Amino acid sequence: MKHIIQRFGRAVKGILTGFDRIVFKGSILPLTHEEGAMSFCGHRGILNKDYKSWMMEQTEALVEAVDKYAKEQCGRGITHLNTWRHDKDKLAEKRREKEGIDSGLIGVWSCLESGRSYRARYSAEAGYPQLRHYRTQCKHIYQYFDDEDYGLMNVRLQTWFPYHIQVCMNGRHWLRRTLEKKNIRFYHKGNKLVYIEDHQEAQSILDDQPRRQWPGLLDRFLPGVFPTMRQTLGSYLNYYWTMWQSEWATDILFDRPETVQSITDDLMRHAFITGTANRILRYMDRPLTLSGQPYKSLPNDIVSRFMDFQEGIRVRHWVDRNSVKVYNEQNVLRIETTMNAPEMFKVYRRAQGEPSTASKKLRQLRKGVADVPLRASVSQQINNRFMDNLAAFPDQTPLRDLLGDLTRPFRKNGRRIRALEPTSKDRELLEALNDPAFSLSGITNACLRKRLSSTAWGRGRTDKQLSARISRHLRLLRDHGLIRKLPNRRRYHLTNKGRKFITAVSSALAASTQQLMKMAA
Repeated sequence: MKHIIQRFGRAVKGILTGFDRIVFKGSILPLTHEEGAMSFCGHRGILNKDYKSWMMEQTEALVEAVDKYAKEQCGRGITHLNTWRHDKDKLAEKRREKEGIDSGLIGVWSCLESGRSYRARYSAEAGYPQLRHYRTQCKHIYQYFDDEDYGLMNVRLQTWFPYHIQVCMNGRHWLRRTLEKKNIRFYHKGNKLVYIEDHQEAQSILDDQPRRQWPGLLDRFLPGVFPTMRQTLGSYLNYYWTMWQSEWATDILFDRPETVQSITDDLMRHAFITGTANRILRYMDRPLTLSGQPYKSLPNDIVSRFMDFQEGIRVRHWVDRNSVKVYNEQNVLRIETTMNAPEMFKVYRRAQGEPSTASKKLRQLRKGVADVPLRASVSQQINNRFMDNLAAFPDQTPLRDLLGDLTRPFRKNGRRIRALEPTSKDRELLEALNDPAFSLSGITNACLRKRLSSTAWGRGRTDKQLSARISRHLRLLRDHGLIRKLPNRRRYHLTNKGRKFITAVSSALAASTQQLMKMAA
């Protein structure tokens, strides 16, 4: 992140990083499998053959209770929609603006949507009907709130057993509500804050969000959303919450919209051109071969998209169902990681059920809300790797000026320093240094040996010979001012000069002849 701040200097008025849209799903674990559902019915005295009639009675009671609650809270009952294709967010926003609702329940809508439930099927093996999973169309209820603590949000409930629930919130709306309570001035457009009186306090609020006690926070909405829960399920069953989808956004607030617009074309072109498969995989911390290339057996689907919309431009890179994107709006440049499949990532954590004294091991990131802080950390690391690449986007400096001193020999302390040859014998070394992984971990001789051992640059040399060659070239790069050594460590980072030079050369080499001719025209 610091590199992009250094790049734009005083034009950056502040940075906010934290949750944007977050979606939670709640399920009652014992009821998510057939044996558990039948065990529940057995304890409640419900025969499998009578399950459907019992369920429809509970659904009717639930809908009546929600309709009564809606009339008490906002003066309107449930509004049924004839298709799920209606944009319920827009309907809620339209009613909110029309009726001037600034707090509380906005409205309740219902529609038929696909969901998973159970039905009784005769089992020849058991000799009696048993409950079996199936996908069906059933009524779902949407409740929209402008909550006094969390801002605009909605809750979706499946009215058929086993009553799956979904809660959709927005970290930026939550931030606005907190700023209002603290009397901190701000201006916003949509879910973006374009001006904040106290950036430090705003960031502190966002930092606190992932550490919340999520089960208690989400359970507080159940009495209004599922008023017949205890009547239907008893007093012992509770919801298990998972974070189904998250958007983690880093907003760079500039002094004015014109500043963002002046860099947008070059920045987006750079983000798209440098979005090679290996670089996108590095953003997502996916494994690569020692030469830095994707494995041939890689199961991940990699997609990049460029979109021009009304108020800005967006570049988005996908790896399976996770993505990172950059786009602009007003005076805000947003970098955002969307995570739908957290199991792609590995984090150090304890296994579920282990005591706090147990050692942490590298395990898959889970969807459960216990891993929300780890999820936030992984998302921020993705944003940081992407921003480090964006910080080196080519400016209006001609490439010949960047190459000038670096492609000419010179003398330093009586020693002759040779010129760099970025398009020939130094090309593979410079490409290796352009790996986003080095932005976080730093450059080491050992890492470069792994990357370069299978390339023409390193092939045919013993490990000792390759280590010596890399050491000589690290010294060469230091003499040219492209890297700097970290204090008391055998580890290096690219300088701003080095990042700009290597990115410019990589972009030029990756571009087609047609693209280069178009830019030169």
